[in-house]
Amino acid sequence: MRKGVRNPDKDRQIVEHELQESGYSPESEKATNKHVEEEEEEDEEEESVEKIFESREVPSWKKQLTLRAFVVSFMLSILFSFIVMKLNLTTGIIPSLNVSAGLLGFFFVKTWTKVLYKSGYLKQPFTRQENTVIQTCVVASSGIAFSGGFGTYLFGMSERIAKQSGDASRGFKDPSLGWIIGFLFVVSFLGLFSVVPLRKIMVIDFKLTYPSGTATAHLINSFHTPQGAKLAKKQVRMLGRFFSLSFLWSFFQWFFTGGDNCGFSNFPTFGLKAYQYKFYFDFSATYVGVGMICPYIINISVLLGGILSWGIMWPLIETKKGDWFPADVESSSMHGLQAYKVFIAVAIILGDGLYNFCKVLSRTLSGLFVQLRGTTTTRTSFTTQEEDPTGSPFTPKQSYDDQRRTRFFLKDQIPTWFAIGGYITIAATSTAILPHMFHQLRWYYILVIYICAPVLAFCNAYGAGLTDWSLASTYGKLAIFTIGAWAGSEHGGMLAGLAACGVMMNIVSTASDLTQDFKTGYLTLSSPKSMFISQVIGTAMGCVVSPCVFWLFYNAFDDLGLPNSEYPAPFATVYRSMAKLGVEGVASLPRECLVLCYAFFGVAILVNIVKDSLASKWGRFVPLPMAMAIPFFLGPYFAIDMCVGSLVLFVWERVDAAKAGAFGTAVASGLICGDGIWSLPSSVLAIAGVNPPVCMKFLSAATNSKVDKFLHGP
Repeated sequence: MRKGVRNPDKDRQIVEHELQESGYSPESEKATNKHVEEEEEEDEEEESVEKIFESREVPSWKKQLTLRAFVVSFMLSILFSFIVMKLNLTTGIIPSLNVSAGLLGFFFVKTWTKVLYKSGYLKQPFTRQENTVIQTCVVASSGIAFSGGFGTYLFGMSERIAKQSGDASRGFKDPSLGWIIGFLFVVSFLGLFSVVPLRKIMVIDFKLTYPSGTATAHLINSFHTPQGAKLAKKQVRMLGRFFSLSFLWSFFQWFFTGGDNCGFSNFPTFGLKAYQYKFYFDFSATYVGVGMICPYIINISVLLGGILSWGIMWPLIETKKGDWFPADVESSSMHGLQAYKVFIAVAIILGDGLYNFCKVLSRTLSGLFVQLRGTTTTRTSFTTQEEDPTGSPFTPKQSYDDQRRTRFFLKDQIPTWFAIGGYITIAATSTAILPHMFHQLRWYYILVIYICAPVLAFCNAYGAGLTDWSLASTYGKLAIFTIGAWAGSEHGGMLAGLAACGVMMNIVSTASDLTQDFKTGYLTLSSPKSMFISQVIGTAMGCVVSPCVFWLFYNAFDDLGLPNSEYPAPFATVYRSMAKLGVEGVASLPRECLVLCYAFFGVAILVNIVKDSLASKWGRFVPLPMAMAIPFFLGPYFAIDMCVGSLVLFVWERVDAAKAGAFGTAVASGLICGDGIWSLPSSVLAIAGVNPPVCMKFLSAATNSKVDKFLHGP
């Protein structure tokens, strides 16, 4: 056929397939109507999702992995890596971006297929399975920006953070693009292989909820129905509108930041005295958007933590200067007020982490006991997977959706020998390579981690299925203390602990992410093979994209990591302080600091106990200790922005709850994405030596008079 000539038969097939993609096929309608009649007669089943898609052909796992899906995934991974990196290096609060990834993936590929259709070149319509592949790939890639430790353990190794902590003599390792990429490639894939053999047990046998994975699947399923497609288009338009506004607002603000403490971000909203203690609104679209996505209790907890620390505690401790700590010490020294800020925050984080670790572990063990006990009591006769294609012995009767999803989930098996062989191969390679990157990290330290890792990866994946909480950072902290103490202070225990944190954190984080994706794939009829491969490709993208994004920030901003800079990276100091605590003990802390640490450690546990003891009606009003700890070191300015976002959403819900529910996340994502992507041009401008032309500062009237007198003379 000549180029540009339309084929009526092909066009009819494409139109029919696109109509099926929107749920308009006659067969689908008949199936749905038949199902409705059966429900009315029998009243036994809930409304079936898979009946809507029944007439639609499910593509093979190879056809789910399309070139256009990975091209779109790569573009979105760059966008989301900038967003996650900016949040990592500022507050450390990273909201769930799964909805945004799924929505933008749907929009770009749908636009792509429409253009190809009009050109006569559309060969494969856009399916929900392909949408799932995009979302999986993007989240896996941008997830490396978090688990890669650019704002925590990895940057905590640098000389810049070591000097702030006053322990540069204990060793440091400055960031380098080469070794960071190599390190991530060595440690980021192991967790994927550790849980592959358990996918059927987790998803089908145990029927774990995986709330984030389930919500993402429902979202993707809804996109590919007529109503969902229409709503998605409106949501994308709303996202694009606020993306543009946020980007232009950040660009406008840049012109007024030509100096230290200049620009709108330093506006003394509540007065100059309050500004000295970080109480001000900094006009950040990112934090306003984060506040709209995060639950109200998180935003309130962050604000309460800021008031408790910067409003009450630090002013009181400052009055003890010369008594509790030397009067002539620098503000950034870990022998002064800075030590109280960091180590009290560490105590709260550890108390909250310990409680939640024990809580999730107990629920994991009790859940396993119930599941295994249910296996023995419910299974009356032994049935192999070949004899029972559903593979689920727990329920004698399955719904149509469960039967269809189970059949497709078990269709494309990933061999167990492949998973075990891959784990052993990567573990052996990593054990051989890592000691050359970090000579403080002995090969037998790594071997012990890899022996324990599958059990911990399973616990984290199972716990995430029950509670939607990934305790990757908690397992990382556990590695900091154990490996750091094992290595000892004289043998580079601090760097060994931080490096071990990275190894452990990447394993358990990717393990829980993959099981979430398996759940999403199960609910969208996406093949486990396509989920695994898209996760591997996304992780590989992240191992390259995230270090490049971090390297851009690191070279563009000379004050990156400094307390009062635009990107203070507060958790880098916190993680290094944890390593110091694990290696040296508490002898170096200033007076009364240890007592306060013990007190807040206990308070964090007590608050969690109270929260879980109360009924959900009242327990939801109890603040979260982990969220309260964040502003102890950083300040409450971002909490004010987040509360503004909560206020906007609250008022919107009262005025028009339907629109707020439909478009709230899209508006928030637009604000975050626009401000986040501005980081790219601003970094390029900084590297090129292009400085903002104006410095806008806010001074007291008395100071302003002195400045005017100096400028104009006597």
